Amino acid sequence: MSTNVDVTRIAGNIQALNSLNAMQEINSKLALHQIHLATGKKMVSASEDPAGMSIAVGFDIRRQGMQTALKTIGDGKSLLSVMEGGLKKVQDILVKMRNKALEAQSDTIGLNEKQAIQDQLHAFRDEINDIVSQTEWNGNPLLGVMESGSASNSTSINILTTPDGGVDAFDFSTVANTGSGGAITAAQGFYSVANSSVSGSAALTSKSLGLTDHNLNVTGASSTATLAMNSISRALDVVKQAIGQVGAFTARLTFKEEAMSVAHANTEAAYNRIMNANMAEEQVEASKLSILQQTSTAMLAQANVSPQFLLTLFQ
Repeated sequence: MSTNVDVTRIAGNIQALNSLNAMQEINSKLALHQIHLATGKKMVSASEDPAGMSIAVGFDIRRQGMQTALKTIGDGKSLLSVMEGGLKKVQDILVKMRNKALEAQSDTIGLNEKQAIQDQLHAFRDEINDIVSQTEWNGNPLLGVMESGSASNSTSINILTTPDGGVDAFDFSTVANTGSGGAITAAQGFYSVANSSVSGSAALTSKSLGLTDHNLNVTGASSTATLAMNSISRALDVVKQAIGQVGAFTARLTFKEEAMSVAHANTEAAYNRIMNANMAEEQVEASKLSILQQTSTAMLAQANVSPQFLLTLFQ
């Protein structure tokens, strides 16, 4: 902008050009602040701050990834809740079965009563199988093996993929009574006996809770009822162990959810500081520029009129 204005040279009218340039610059700045106010964004174009835009995009990618991970954690906790509910129901039935086997040890009841207890134990066992079959998530069995003939198809299910690429997997095809207290191993289910719907090697590795007809025989001497109670107690230990495993993993997911919620809030705040407009500050700037727009327009009009005083030289 030239400050050397010669008002006697009206063909150039530098004063008017200076006012016009100032008005155009003000209009451009005012339009930018108006866009910020309309969109709520501090930057609507990378040209405003290329480095800031690049940093903000990185924060945006990370915060969206965290949102997805938080949703997945919630889904995982829901899955584990379904699994825990099924296990607790199996546990409740096993407790009732143990009490009935304990009742059958008494010599004060007759053979007919013992037969009735055994029939009841078989009914309880069938109910366990129904619960195991019905406890699933999106078609994935949570307490039993897949009915595909392959034991390896039910080893684990991925619950959480973090934005950093880490994956946590939970081995849900858990526990079976091996005769030595049970163990947490893959490709095993909670069916009361080996799953007859699984063929081949899978049926052999799907060792169950061990509640076979032989192990539930209470119609003989009291010693047979004692063996039945011991078999039920071992199955109960296996289920309790599995409930503990589910609870521990649910606690881990809760810790992850809390930590990621804090990280997401911090990332959101960092993104907000770079990308989102300070509305009060933008409004102040827009008001100032609006006034300057009016004054620059008035000055342009005045600059266009001021050379007219030269006409007095021609009178």
